[in-house]
This record gives sequence, structure tokens and C-alpha cells, in this order.
Amino acid sequence: MRIAVVTGAAGGMGRAIVARLLADGCRVIGLDIDDAGLADMATPGFVGRRIDLTDSAAIAAEFAWIATEFGGVDVLVNNAGTCFMSDFPNIPAAELDRQMAVNFSSAFHCCQASVPLMLGRSGVRKIINISSNGAYNFDVFDPPHYRASKAAMDTLTKDLARRYAREKITANSLAPAMTETPLFGVLTAEVLARAIAAMPHGTAMQPSQVAAWVGFLASDAGDICSGNVIILNQGRDVH
Repeated sequence: MRIAVVTGAAGGMGRAIVARLLADGCRVIGLDIDDAGLADMATPGFVGRRIDLTDSAAIAAEFAWIATEFGGVDVLVNNAGTCFMSDFPNIPAAELDRQMAVNFSSAFHCCQASVPLMLGRSGVRKIINISSNGAYNFDVFDPPHYRASKAAMDTLTKDLARRYAREKITANSLAPAMTETPLFGVLTAEVLARAIAAMPHGTAMQPSQVAAWVGFLASDAGDICSGNVIILNQGRDVH
């Protein structure tokens, strides 16, 4: 059985990703700071683990535990993320640091800890990073520190794809546009309505749709895809 690790597992996107990987036959370890949310997800094949993903030492300890308990990692999904809404130039230094810690540093340290646990495993192992259209689309409302955190994640994706290609470890980013998750709560009703109206289908995307792409990349069909930022936005930004 393949071992999958999903960060931000108790959030809206995380729950959909966990459900998809469980349905595809993975044993899933879900990492999140939300104890109650993880407890609510209890189901056969799922192991919820509370962790502060901005703590690099905690990440190292968690993956050491995973190595002992499960022997390695086959799939890593870096899904943990948030969006702080202060706008430039009025972004406090602490908010910038927190934004980068949650969205980028957590993914960096999870990759750093999981790659040694992937080496030598059978099959093609997968790193799947949940990025954002905000990393490149400057017509949307995203603040610059959020954009920077996701752009950094995409650069990490490409580096790891090149670095570990011969070891049969793939790395890809999924970059969804407006997707209906609890993060909608950080937006004003006016901004949210305008953003959804800009989507060609006139609706936000659903977490299950993004999770289906995670499942595809994690499957055998995804073995030959690596180093890509895959844009999911209903064709909104095609010019």
C-alpha cells in the first residue's frame, strides 16, 4: 500500500484530497494544526497528526515518526496554506514572515524531510504542491506576499523535478483559481462576487475537482508528468 502525506488535511481542500487518495487505495497521514478537524475525519486508512507546520523541527520529528511507523513516503501533497489580506505597502513584517512560513517554508521543509523517505521506494514517487493562479495572474486581487509565497513554491517544484528525475521522483504544482474553500471567508462579499463572476463558467471550482487532479498526478498516469505548473481556471486567462 502506498503511503501518502497531506498537509493542511483538515481544511476544505485538504479533506477532498484525503478522500480522493483514500479512495485510490493510499494510506493517508494528514497533518494539520486543527486537532478537532482531524478527529472529525477519522476513517479507516487515515491517520491524523496535529502539527504546527511553521515549525521546522516539528516537521523533522514528524517525518522521523512516519519513517518508523510506515517505512517511507510515496506521495507528498503540500496543501497547507492561507492568504493574509493586508495590501502593499501596508504589510506588517510579521505578516509577511507568517505568510511565507505557512505557504512556502512548510512545503520546503516537508519536501526536505520526505525526499529521503521516498528514495529507494518502488514505483514513481510523487510531490504535488498546491499553488495558485495568484502566482502569475496579476489581474486578480491577491496581495503580493501571497503571490510571492506561491511563486516560491512553484520554483521549488521545478528544482526538485529536475534534481530527482533520475531517482523517479516527480514534482508538480497545481495552480487553481477561485475554489470554494473556507478561505473564501477572508474576502469581502463584493470582492468574492467579482472574482467568481470573472470565472468563465460563472461559478467557483470545487475542492473535489482539484483533488481529482491530485489523484491523477498520484496515479500511474502521472508518472511521466514532472516539473509542471498545471493551471486550473476554466480557461479564464487564455489570451
